[in-house]
Amino acid sequence: MGEEWVRVCDAGSLSSGELVEFDHGGKKLMVAKIGSDIYATDRICTHAYADLTAGFVNEGEKTVTCPLHLSAFKFADGVPQNPPATIPLKTYKVKIQDNAIYIKID
Repeated sequence: MGEEWVRVCDAGSLSSGELVEFDHGGKKLMVAKIGSDIYATDRICTHAYADLTAGFVNEGEKTVTCPLHLSAFKFADGVPQNPPATIPLKTYKVKIQDNAIYIKID
């Protein structure tokens, strides 16, 4: 499939602390806005199948906490901050172009 930039949503439609779910090519992804930063990661917890968009955002720590077993993941690099998760989430490059958010998917 190669790499491609995929449009997710309008940049102005996201508020800080908000998560947006997005599916593309069989991948389940999410976009998060924390302050003025925008992140994109896989949205399924790496420990047990749980959708992280149903989790809890900690804007100060820039993490999302899994609603199932409470592992927190950093948005910037996907690294889990506590057990039971030990495997990082995959992260994706993000760009804003023409007031839209795009994710680079490989």
